[in-house]
Amino acid sequence: MANPKTKEKTKGPPAYVKYIGLSFQLFGVIGAGTWFGWWVQSKSTMKFPVWLLLFCFLSTALAFYQLWLALQRDK
Repeated sequence: MANPKTKEKTKGPPAYVKYIGLSFQLFGVIGAGTWFGWWVQSKSTMKFPVWLLLFCFLSTALAFYQLWLALQRDK
C-alpha cells in the first residue's frame, strides 16, 4: 500500500512553465486587441479614440477570462 504522505512526481514541465505561458498569452491577447482597436480607429474619422478604448478593454476582459478559466482547470 502506498504511503499517502509521499507525492508521486508528475512527468512533464514544471508548473511555472505553464504560468509563464499564460503571461505571454495575456500579453498577446491584450496586445492584439489594442493593435486592432488602433487600426480600426485609424480607419475611422472620429477624433475621440472610441474604437481603441473599446477593443483595449474588451481584449483585457477576454484575457482575464481566459486566465480565470485556466486557473479553474488547475483546481
